[in-house]
Amino acid sequence: MKAFVFPGQGSQFLGMGKDLYENSSDAKFMFNEANRILGFSITDIMFGEDVEALKQTKVTQPAIFLHSVILANILKHRFNPSMVAGHSLGEFSALTATGYINFEDGLFLVSQRAIAMQKACEAQPSTMAAIIGMSNQEVEKVCNSINEIVVPANYNAPGQLVISGSEIGINKACEELKKLGARRALILPVGGAFHSPLMRPAKEHLEKVILETKFSKGICPIYQNVNAKSTVSPEKIKENLIKQLTHSVKWTQTMNQMIKDGLSNVVEVGPGKVLQGLFKKINRSLPVESACL
Repeated sequence: MKAFVFPGQGSQFLGMGKDLYENSSDAKFMFNEANRILGFSITDIMFGEDVEALKQTKVTQPAIFLHSVILANILKHRFNPSMVAGHSLGEFSALTATGYINFEDGLFLVSQRAIAMQKACEAQPSTMAAIIGMSNQEVEKVCNSINEIVVPANYNAPGQLVISGSEIGINKACEELKKLGARRALILPVGGAFHSPLMRPAKEHLEKVILETKFSKGICPIYQNVNAKSTVSPEKIKENLIKQLTHSVKWTQTMNQMIKDGLSNVVEVGPGKVLQGLFKKINRSLPVESACL
């Protein structure tokens, strides 16, 4: 069984999608539609040279979504997943590519998500950190011991867990984890504490938008971040999407569940090779590849 997986924030790069735009009339049409829907020329930023503009959450998230969904669309006859998943933002790409949400609604949801997250980040100093070389249980124990908001955010791969919370809390947790033997405890260059209780204002805004959006039946099951389980139920998908911003991304658990359910190879759809790298740390025996024209 083949899984198509979709990357999240952090996989962006200048020039992303330009080859699709120049080589496919379908891609050009969808990019131009995106400029209209968003109300600004995101293609100018994606194909331009201003790296700081691309790093803005309100730009980054729609840009990655566009690259992923447009690539899946122009692959068409080769886009034949038995199962899909997306890392954080990538879950919206996966849902759109497989028909649970139409393109315009998917892009609007992602745009609203990005704007709401950026506002939540600006409201309170917060950050994230990657912890390398410790077990999940050890990291979770330290998070629970800090008298600040600090939570596991991304279970990316064995020995690689990202934590999220207040700046004071994350600094304290990093100091403690280094003392306990973490190989690395690296503060990440992100705008705030994604997938933590500090995203509650963004969740409340996004919940309203999600509930107003029409979801349909997709072409295959999606494995969702909050519980690492598959579903084809539009109502269950909505419920899990609403939880996603304030809950951890259970990526390792998701990949392991897919393997248990018969996964035979993985195709990453979108910019970069982040998810391929993570999957090789989860299971080296199964083939992984990038989707390409």
